[in-house]
Amino acid sequence: MAVVKAREADIDLLARLLRAEAEGEGRQGMLMVGNVGINRIRANCSDFKGIRTIPQMVHQPHAFEAVTHGYFYQRAREAEKSLARRSIKGERIWPAKFSLWYFRPPGDCPPTWYNQPFVARYKLHCFYEPTAEECEAVYNTF
Repeated sequence: MAVVKAREADIDLLARLLRAEAEGEGRQGMLMVGNVGINRIRANCSDFKGIRTIPQMVHQPHAFEAVTHGYFYQRAREAEKSLARRSIKGERIWPAKFSLWYFRPPGDCPPTWYNQPFVARYKLHCFYEPTAEECEAVYNTF
């Protein structure tokens, strides 16, 4: 059962985002990008208030650098669609389980990102989750 509403076009859109943002991180890294996106839709807090759909999340201004590059606009592949479906069904893995942000720095992970604490690094991406005071909903949306 899906934790957010998704049409086939939404699955394709999320799949393209996963690939464009984290293809080099492998299947697990792409699934984590999906986790963060679904968390943004479900949490309705911080910078993501009012984000209720996959298209709103993907196209939120300044949210994902990948949407500014041509690679994002290539057709979705079945491998990424499968990962998108898993994210939409609520499959979450640490360190993205409660994260609302990730970042790929040129070096070490900063201790905070958008004033949120660092959780852990997976390959080249650093993950950040809000405190319960900042966004309690991200911890009880599943």
